[in-house]
Amino acid sequence: MTTQIVTDEQLGRLSKRMHDLFERVRTGGVDFQQTLDGLQLLAEKKSETINLDNPNSRDIATWQKFYKKVFEGVVVDFSNIHIPERPGKDWWLIIVAKGMTPERLFQKCREKFGAWKWTDDGLDKIVISDRTAKSWHYAIWVKANVEADEEFRNMSANQLKEQGHNGITLEERLVLELFYFWKTKKHLDIQNWTLCTGSRCSDGRVPGVGWRDDGKLDVSGCNSGNAHDRLRSRQVVS
Repeated sequence: MTTQIVTDEQLGRLSKRMHDLFERVRTGGVDFQQTLDGLQLLAEKKSETINLDNPNSRDIATWQKFYKKVFEGVVVDFSNIHIPERPGKDWWLIIVAKGMTPERLFQKCREKFGAWKWTDDGLDKIVISDRTAKSWHYAIWVKANVEADEEFRNMSANQLKEQGHNGITLEERLVLELFYFWKTKKHLDIQNWTLCTGSRCSDGRVPGVGWRDDGKLDVSGCNSGNAHDRLRSRQVVS
């Protein structure tokens, strides 16, 4: 490996920059944890970059770490990803990395904590979603609810579609499950089910995600006209 010589002038510029950064952190101009996350990325010589002036930089860094840890060394660069404007304080950021398909995410859930699906077919063959990560990464916001959004109980996918509802896809729900488990060792939708209204199966059914009595994640196909109290969509801002 070639060692690059750093001049005294360059070191002086770096010292000034570090002093300026320290003062911004000290006076509250830059978030302390965001700064640590950014410096950690530099220390580990990761290829991805974090803009410390980006209000979402801490979340972005966490998602990059998630993919590297959970998907065995996958390194992603989210430095140029478009992040929609955050709708409010109590919303979670979801970043779906390029190549994260329904079947790949389902198999990772099966590996991490056990999962079952209603079909023997590969999910990639039968699930069509409003948003996909086939070509590139993308980001969305969902409400920070452990249980699916209560205001959409007793509302079918057909009813929500008529209202122009922007709902979570199967891919987004599965990656959120993996992310939440990685951070907390807990699960989502213990009492209810997420109706993934942003996705459709080739036969017209809508994927739903909840938990089986045997403790496995359950991915089922629901009739698009089904509506009951425990089957609820999750609103998305994309």
